[in-house]
Formats: sequence, structure tokens, C-alpha cells
Amino acid sequence: MDFFETILLPFRWLVSWVMWAFHEGFTFLGMDAASGWTWTLSIVGLVVVIRAALIPVFVKQIKAQRGMQALQPDLRKLQQKYKGKTDQLSRQAMTQEQMALYKKHGTNPFAACLPILIQMPFFFALFTVLNGVSKASDNGEGIGALTVEDVRQFDAAEIFGAPLSSSLLHGWGTEGHGAVAVLSIIMIIAMTASQFITQKQIMAKNMSEEAMQSPFMRQQKMMLYILPLVFGVGGINFPIGVLIYWTTTNLWTMVQQFYVIRRMPTPGSPAAKALAERRAKKGLPMVPLLGEKKAEPAVEAVEPAKGQRVQPQRKNRKRK
Repeated sequence: MDFFETILLPFRWLVSWVMWAFHEGFTFLGMDAASGWTWTLSIVGLVVVIRAALIPVFVKQIKAQRGMQALQPDLRKLQQKYKGKTDQLSRQAMTQEQMALYKKHGTNPFAACLPILIQMPFFFALFTVLNGVSKASDNGEGIGALTVEDVRQFDAAEIFGAPLSSSLLHGWGTEGHGAVAVLSIIMIIAMTASQFITQKQIMAKNMSEEAMQSPFMRQQKMMLYILPLVFGVGGINFPIGVLIYWTTTNLWTMVQQFYVIRRMPTPGSPAAKALAERRAKKGLPMVPLLGEKKAEPAVEAVEPAKGQRVQPQRKNRKRK
């Protein structure tokens, strides 16, 4: 067993166990154990479990992203301060001051990528589980928590005539591959479109004007087109089961972002202005937004009551 397999082993067990638990639950409710739809719903259940567990991480991601936006003016000043200085001491000083800025705003560049980084081991584990189903079925082996019988059921399971363990790239000329090709193409389009719409929605409605002008935003615009393309090209090698997982998780992200943009928008963004207008029409006060610094209460001078004499202050005299 190589190093990669060793790392993925606990994730494979967890992924296979969650799928098995949902499969047993749906079977108990009366669904056919060998049906492809029972296994499809088990994969959807896996998505729900993982994404629900990631909600606290997602909230931290939002705070981190808004912290990154808030520190952009200070970051630009720092870059101007060290512009043209390439010596080692200057680079070290700039790095230290940059880390101090991140600490001050309670954020870092990696926190924004945390949810997708956490999901990747589960994704690769699911890919290896589904990709090894046919081989394990032929060899009479189980995979993780899935028994030999479970593996054989999954290997034979189909939706719309397409086996869940088949992929677009493999199996040309075999029976039923036409259904695999059609379903794979539809799901790849749905997967990439949902990812593109989610990112476009964030950039169009949930970014402040200052953030839109930052160098970080130019990178985001590039990723808007690159990431869907990468997943779209990679999708031709994904088994149908993996495409179901990734499409479902993208749809979850799209709905989640829609809720965040509508209810917890970024301060200074078009979505924040729209929220303020909606609350104003209903006669409701605007509440502090997630990641927004609360304004410090103004200290009012205390005036003496009318008719009350102000006592003179005695000056301190030096003692002899």
C-alpha cells in the first residue's frame, strides 16, 4: 500500500460507511436494495452529511474572505512601502508586517480555501471506492464498510440505463455505454454550470467596489473560467456516482451562497444595499453584517442639570 492509499484509507472507510448506512436506511423504508436509485440517494445522503458538517467551516470561510477584503487598503500601502526593494531584509520585513496585518484582521489567505480542501480527501476517497467497484466485484472483495454483496449490487446498479460505476472515458463499444455518455455529458454540464453560476453570483452581487478593484479580484476572475473548465475536462474520467456527488455538492453550494448573499451579504456590496432597502421598506433597522466591524458608541458629554451650581475645582498647591 503506497503513501496516498494509506492517507485515504480512513476516508474510504468513512465514505463507504456513510453510504452503507444510508443504503440500509432506504432499504428499511422499502426501496429495492439493488436499485440504482437507492445507491444514488445514498450518495446524495453522503453529500448532505459532509456539507452539513462543514457549515461551521463555511462561516469561518466567509469571515476570512471579508477580512481579506477589509485589509486590502492596508495591503496596498504595504506593497507601495516596499515597492522596488528586493533585498532579503526588506522581503523579510514585508512578510512580517503582512502576517501582522492578517493577525490584526483575523484572517489569512488559506482560510478561504478551507472547505474545498477539507472536501478533497472525501472526493478522492469516493472516486477510489467507485472506481474500484468493478474490479472488487470480479475478485469477490469488499471495499471499506461495503461487503462483497454490497459491492456486487452497486456494480450492477443503474439509473436511466447507465451503471453508476461507469465513466464516459472508459467502456466505449460496450453495451449501455450510450446511456453512460449521454448521462455523463448532462451531469458534466450541470456540474460546471452550477459552479460557474455560484462564482459569478458572488462576484456580481457580493463584492464591494473596493474589492472588485483589488489584484485578488483579478485572480478570482481568472479562476471563474478556469475551474469549471478543469472540472469539465476531468469529468470525462469520473464514474457516474462521482458526477452525482460533485453535481449535488455544487448545487448545495449554489443554494447556500444564494442564502448568504440575500441574508448575510458583504458590507458595501450591491447585495448589502439591496438588503438595507428591503429592511427600510419594512420599517426595520439595519443590523450589523457578518464580518462587519461594529461602530463604537459615541461618548456624550454630561451636562449639569439646570439650576445646579458647578463647583469650582481647587488647584493643587505645593506644600511647604
